[in-house]
Amino acid sequence: MFENRPLRYTPEQDFAFAVMRIVFGVIWVINTILEANAPYINGFLASIVKRVKGQPDFIRTYLHGVIHVMNLLGPQHVAVGTVVVNALLAASLLTGVALRPMAWLGVVYTLMLWSTVGGFGGPYVPGATDPGTAIVYALIFLAILSVPAGQRLTVGSHPRPVVETRRIEVVRVLFGLLWAFDAFWKWQPAFLHNSLSYLSASQAGQPAWIVSYIGFFIQIFNFVGPLYFGIFAAVTETVLAVGLLARLGEKWLLPIGVLYSFGLWTTAEGWGGPYAPGSTGNRGDMLGTANMYVLIYLILMVAYLYRRRRTSP
Repeated sequence: MFENRPLRYTPEQDFAFAVMRIVFGVIWVINTILEANAPYINGFLASIVKRVKGQPDFIRTYLHGVIHVMNLLGPQHVAVGTVVVNALLAASLLTGVALRPMAWLGVVYTLMLWSTVGGFGGPYVPGATDPGTAIVYALIFLAILSVPAGQRLTVGSHPRPVVETRRIEVVRVLFGLLWAFDAFWKWQPAFLHNSLSYLSASQAGQPAWIVSYIGFFIQIFNFVGPLYFGIFAAVTETVLAVGLLARLGEKWLLPIGVLYSFGLWTTAEGWGGPYAPGSTGNRGDMLGTANMYVLIYLILMVAYLYRRRRTSP
């Protein structure tokens, strides 16, 4: 059972939560800019259509229904609507105005993106590595609702919300389940024997410095052995998942999770790029996935520091 009593975070922790809220807001601003152009708006329906192939029958039926409704509403109108929602979410995150209702909207909205543009993270075939991106954004909005992220660095004053321990614990468990899902796919032969291909693929269309950066790691992992690199990734993600689910070794595993996630983002995800008008919006992944894992880890780290002070003699 989760603990369920009100928490009183320190002013320093409130400030840290607010900074992470604003960082998340900046990411939404960038995503809004990338989507507010013709390539995204004109290609919005196509981005859903391409998710149909390879999916189970019930998901194909669902996506065909979504496509039908979108054709009735007008795909371009729906696309413009997503840009508007993105902008509203960005404004709320940056200013703290109407943060809690907008964060709930963010949870619902990003889950809708995950189930449409994101195709539920699928199709899950050999070589898949994670459950998709938009679901991770939904988890960050849930984390924002679990801590007093709107107390500092806001426009105007806002009443302090009642935050219970159970809320952040739910975020921890859900995050652990995401890592467990990731780890499952990392243990599949399709990944273990082709792990470096993900790094090579992330170089396509990137600036020269990113190509060189990723190439440096490819050389290292080729020297060590691609299979060993795949096993390292699978073991690391398994340990991170178990640590989150069982709340073990938080003092060490949370910082390791930050570093590992950042490493994934800058190599296998190519820093979230390549960045071009409409490119990230059409993939539904905004600026990447693993960078959002970093943000969740940081939120949990701040909450963990509170728990250590509370339980210290």
